[in-house]
Amino acid sequence: MTSTTLKSIDANPFAFTFDVAKTALVIIDMQRDFIEPGGFGETLGNDVSLLAAIVPACQRTLAAWRQAGGLVVHTREAHDADLSDCPPAKLNRGNPTLRIGDAGPMGRILVKGEPGNQIIEALAPVAGEVVIDKPGKGAFYATGLHEMLRQRGITHLLFMGVTTEVCVQTSMREANDRGYDSLLLEDCTESYFPQFKASAVEMMRAQGAIVGWTATSEQLLAALHGNSTSQR
Repeated sequence: MTSTTLKSIDANPFAFTFDVAKTALVIIDMQRDFIEPGGFGETLGNDVSLLAAIVPACQRTLAAWRQAGGLVVHTREAHDADLSDCPPAKLNRGNPTLRIGDAGPMGRILVKGEPGNQIIEALAPVAGEVVIDKPGKGAFYATGLHEMLRQRGITHLLFMGVTTEVCVQTSMREANDRGYDSLLLEDCTESYFPQFKASAVEMMRAQGAIVGWTATSEQLLAALHGNSTSQR
């Protein structure tokens, strides 16, 4: 049964209080194309092992959240096979060896239904969890996410996934504009560029949580188990 007890994390910059029944764990783009060798992330010249390193923390968090009975939302950056939802401004950016829609080691890159577009096995959705395919960086752009969350009475969001400064930060900013209180789990998100992650985290919690709060997965798990920890 889903808990209705208020939980509190001694987060940064101040306490984050939430009700599991009104909170969703949003897992951003933990896809093979970004996490595994041979995917889109690697074609851009990135070291995908940096992103793979957060998987154990993400697994622990997901398992605990499932046990608590909370809503889980997975997102995938995914395009239609004809790329009609991928504008040139996105398709032609960067200098990858393979572009969106090209055939790679795991099928066509960032195309719905292709092997590389799937969420990694370690964090694969289970029955009853929501999976959102998004054509943009933000989870709310051209998706029904906001409407679905409102229908379920969700007011608070916990974020993890990749990459911190791109799809995660964009989604948190979109959530802020729509009235959600959001917290980023610092050890459950990563960037191909560690300095970008550090800057993004600072931006999001600056000026009294202007975009949202940050905390560690350990703090979240402690709150779920009725304990409290501090990162400061």
